[in-house]
Amino acid sequence: MSMLTPPGMGGKYRITGDKYPRMRQRRRRGRLVLAVVASVVALGVIGWGTLQLIDVFTGGGKKASAAGPKADCATKASPSASASVSTAALPKPGQITVNVYNATPRSGLAKDTADELEKRGFKIGDVGNASKEFDKKVKGAGILLGPSSSLNTSLPVLATQLASAERRTDAARKGTDVDLIIGTAFKNLTAKAAADKALAALANPQPTPTSSKKSC
Repeated sequence: MSMLTPPGMGGKYRITGDKYPRMRQRRRRGRLVLAVVASVVALGVIGWGTLQLIDVFTGGGKKASAAGPKADCATKASPSASASVSTAALPKPGQITVNVYNATPRSGLAKDTADELEKRGFKIGDVGNASKEFDKKVKGAGILLGPSSSLNTSLPVLATQLASAERRTDAARKGTDVDLIIGTAFKNLTAKAAADKALAALANPQPTPTSSKKSC
């Protein structure tokens, strides 16, 4: 055995010549580094996933906004100008001539009703019994009849005095007079206080919101 042969080594590790066996070290340090890197990566992935879940359930700490940037904005209604136009065309009771006709079997009803309307400021035209077209054929409280032009002028004003009356127009009719044809269900004109209130509301209607402005 050569003097260069380590003690306890047999001929397997016998050194001959000028070459020596290379002793490989264990790769514990490399494995440890890989384990540490893998742990850091795993922790990073777990932490990122946790943050994503928190964002899902909490909204990411941001205030929820309404769907659509401007679709759900608050709207502010602006008064319509049509109300003032329609009221300007309404005549006053003193400008309306009313013909009062009785279509019921009760006598004197047309005169009494005409007298009351006159006290309330209306002009009175003809007073008497209804024509055969309406005589004993009006089942309701009455019919307010006038030319087409009276639909949004005289008839609404007269209707404040008998709210339950039916309104009709006759396209072939001329002039501006309107008729009050008293029906079998008629008892009295609308109470004066209520009629005055309805007339005041008709003359000064509340503006209706037609256009809107968005404010966000």
